[in-house]
Amino acid sequence: MSLTLLQAWQSAKRRLEEVGLVGPVIDARLLVEAAAGATRTDIVTDPHRQLTDEQVAVLSDYVERRAHREPVSHILGRKGFWKIMLSVNPHVLTPRPDTESILDAVLPAFPEQMAFSVLDLGTGSGAILLAILAERPAARGLGVDVSPEALAVARENAANLGLAGRAALLRGDWTSGLGDASFDLVVSNPPYIASHVIETLEPEVRDHEPRLALDGGIDGLDAYRVLAPEILRVLKPGGMFAVEIGYDQKSSVEDLFRQAGATGVRTLQDLGARDRVVLGEKNALETTA
Repeated sequence: MSLTLLQAWQSAKRRLEEVGLVGPVIDARLLVEAAAGATRTDIVTDPHRQLTDEQVAVLSDYVERRAHREPVSHILGRKGFWKIMLSVNPHVLTPRPDTESILDAVLPAFPEQMAFSVLDLGTGSGAILLAILAERPAARGLGVDVSPEALAVARENAANLGLAGRAALLRGDWTSGLGDASFDLVVSNPPYIASHVIETLEPEVRDHEPRLALDGGIDGLDAYRVLAPEILRVLKPGGMFAVEIGYDQKSSVEDLFRQAGATGVRTLQDLGARDRVVLGEKNALETTA
């Protein structure tokens, strides 16, 4: 079957509409671009360009996988985040625009040429850590994750982005084994979905994202109970932290960090005006034993 770029886009969009997918126009375009080796500009300026039989077959496979609710990021094996492109697979959370709010929160506190150290707890694909290092050339960082499969993805991304020399990646249980007052900045997007809610999520998340990175326990707060005092322990005096939260967790997570001794605790909203990032500092006058 012969298809032009425009026909391929329209056909893919119709198929995704048939199964009730939200946002079929964008998904269809991304799949056509990948299958045909085309760009968005190509579809507009050369809509009658013919796809080869092989490209049509690849597109058909992509579209059917998406129709069965496999995320586009898993089909294509990549996802853009902030200003970088990352490899992703089912072993890591697909980076989301909401998480970019952490970058909005922390980058203004660290001038471009400033040398500082950053710790990313539960680094997954390395998205947050690598986006920070890409923006701040004098910074160095450590990403920690309990999953060796996730760390393999993060290492691939660090290498692809030319950041492997400034990003160490370690398998570990949160801050276990890390020294006191070691980092200027600590960031994390921990699991924060209540266990009973996971089965109600969209299939793209429920069936394709790693459960380890989603399940925050009975009330979704298990990780923060561990992280709040530990983040304050590994932060240098005057250091900053920023953690992603669920839209309804602002008060609970803020309280946990205040109880741990954090100062200036506050919450930043995402572009959808939902509470998204709790941030604060370690008292600059605090000393370690």
